[in-house]
Amino acid sequence: MTWIVTRSGRKFDLARPTADMVDPTDITHSLSMQCRFNGHTARFYSVAQHCYLVSDLVPAEHQLAALLHDATEAYVGDMVRPLKEGMRDHAHSHDVTCLYDEVERNVWLAICERFNLDPILPECVKRADLVALATEKRDLMPHHPEPWPCLEGIEPFAGIIDPWQPGHAAIHYQHRLLQLMATTHRGRAQA
Repeated sequence: MTWIVTRSGRKFDLARPTADMVDPTDITHSLSMQCRFNGHTARFYSVAQHCYLVSDLVPAEHQLAALLHDATEAYVGDMVRPLKEGMRDHAHSHDVTCLYDEVERNVWLAICERFNLDPILPECVKRADLVALATEKRDLMPHHPEPWPCLEGIEPFAGIIDPWQPGHAAIHYQHRLLQLMATTHRGRAQA
């Protein structure tokens, strides 16, 4: 079996994902229910809120890509960054990592087709993701003296994160997603 059933009751084939299988409400629901950092936060903090925050940190023309930058997690889940990076370092001898990366990449391509996005994330989205991570580390994680190498030279933003409950995160995320979809598609139609 290579498929999952999503919240909307759709069959999502992980081996052969297509844009038609991608449903914005499935992404919203799943990301609002998933806690960042494998749940090792002081309070529940969803992937949906993280993506919303990242979309706040980029120029308007990149907000849809920023909001969806972790949308694959709605279908394939997530691995903590050190495990994912460590597995990639040893990918030549671990077919599992190659398989995970391939599945995640194909899901990302289906999402990009569904939302008419370039599969290559803009640098501003990658940077905003790190700024959000630095802020989350400061506001939501237990203090630990060891630095995170991926955050070298990255400063958190000035505001404090107030975590949303899943229902609240879903409402905000879905509203922004629908707003950005309408704006993006309207803008492309006029171009």
